[in-house]
Amino acid sequence: MMKIFLIGFMGCGKSTMGKKLAQKLGYIFIDLDHQIEKSLGTTIGEYFATHGEAAFRKLESETLKNFDYPANTVIATGGGAPCFFDNMDWMNENGLSMYIEMSAAALAKRLENGKEKRPLLRDLNEEQMIEFIEKKLTERDIFYKRALLTISGINLTADAMRALILSRQ
Repeated sequence: MMKIFLIGFMGCGKSTMGKKLAQKLGYIFIDLDHQIEKSLGTTIGEYFATHGEAAFRKLESETLKNFDYPANTVIATGGGAPCFFDNMDWMNENGLSMYIEMSAAALAKRLENGKEKRPLLRDLNEEQMIEFIEKKLTERDIFYKRALLTISGINLTADAMRALILSRQ
């Protein structure tokens, strides 16, 4: 019985790789942001705009800790989830956390196409986006680095993730 929490900056591949990893392991995949949107009946962006970041972070933390997870689950968390309250401690106590690490430039390249859907990035040009991501990564690094496992998001495969998890057992 295991919960695997994927953490990292938006665009690092938590959802995409999480689905593939869950399939490889025969686990259930859960995207925490999608669960929050389902329970709210609105998008996180809209909730953020109406209620502010503090309200969202509280809701996110409650959802993380109170969700009824199936026995074997891969969970993609929101990019900021590890950085608030005691979420990182909680994930490490209740499962295996894996940080998908990428540079600001690599993340910016990945995020360029879908940035309209991401309120924090929508109005930024490439240079501003790299600066924004570098600043956020600097702030979040202290939390991300507390993950029990770290893997590079560049050319990441579900097999590599699975091998790293199995090496821990």
